[in-house]
Amino acid sequence: MTAPVNRIPVGVLGGTGMVGQHFIKFLRNHPWFDVTWVGASDRSAGKKYCEATHWRLEGLMPEKVRDIVVSESKPGDGAPHLIFSAMDASVATEIERAFAEAGHVVVSNSKNHRMDKDVPLLVPEINAAHLGILRVQQRNRGWKGQIATNPNCSTVVLTMALAPFKQFGIERVIVTTMQAISGAGYPGVASMDINANVVPYIGGEEEKMEQETQKILGEFAGDRIEPLHAAVSAHCNRVPVLDGHTITVSVETAQKPSFDQVIAAIGEYRGAPQERKLPSAPEHPLQYMEEENRPQPRRDVERDNGMAVYIGRLRKCPVLDYKFVALGHNTIRGAAGAAVLNAELMYSEGLLD
Repeated sequence: MTAPVNRIPVGVLGGTGMVGQHFIKFLRNHPWFDVTWVGASDRSAGKKYCEATHWRLEGLMPEKVRDIVVSESKPGDGAPHLIFSAMDASVATEIERAFAEAGHVVVSNSKNHRMDKDVPLLVPEINAAHLGILRVQQRNRGWKGQIATNPNCSTVVLTMALAPFKQFGIERVIVTTMQAISGAGYPGVASMDINANVVPYIGGEEEKMEQETQKILGEFAGDRIEPLHAAVSAHCNRVPVLDGHTITVSVETAQKPSFDQVIAAIGEYRGAPQERKLPSAPEHPLQYMEEENRPQPRRDVERDNGMAVYIGRLRKCPVLDYKFVALGHNTIRGAAGAAVLNAELMYSEGLLD
């Protein structure tokens, strides 16, 4: 894959919030993209980024963005062609549409447009072909620009882990999540509620996992995305882990592969990001861990720049066919890193010209 001659200017909507800060941090040394613009609320507009932002992440605020003057979250005011959106769901819908209508490419982490029929919900290793729906989106809406989205943080882990099983015909899936507190944003879950505890409810999470999984693992059919015809049942829990969503999965398939066939499918799994050597893509997007007590968020989630998914404990399931554990970084592979990889894929397809 040929890199751009010059780094591409990009903007971050909602750049002062927690997800926005993850975008800023992930992009700080990016070889293709250069953060030149930040959009946020009216109360932040007109201030330098360092004045408008309470930096909550590890390490120092990247020097490059400190003196960027925050703009209002609307087109114009120097906003670049490519915009990453970390907008809160309460305001994202109209703001993202305004940018797309004005000709911007919006790569969004927000949930608002994920299930729109003409918006791709991307995990580039799995469904790069779904970018074809952008032509339908622009025709339907009369937009000069476009919106592409990445999934919910827990859905990314599930779909990546299920992708090798698709060749065997996925029929039923049961998934239980143990989700890190960073997934709740800042200030997140009150310490008195999460310390030494498990909270067995995350609003809207189970529905998102079930519906998004079917869309991501579906097929692009020229003018629509045909969802995967498999039943997906999710149980979602918040646990006292800082970063890293761990999931346990049971899956039933039409074909009945051997244990060795499944292990080989996991180890050999690659997609467009690996073929094109996109800069944020892990060389091995899925990694199987032989140890009986792995993966573990504290020991494994930061590996591979937070962009790989780790699988372990594959074994026969007495109810369905196979069961296993998977782990992924929720704020990197499940948020900022996912959106950046989506934009890299779009560049490789000539969609950022």
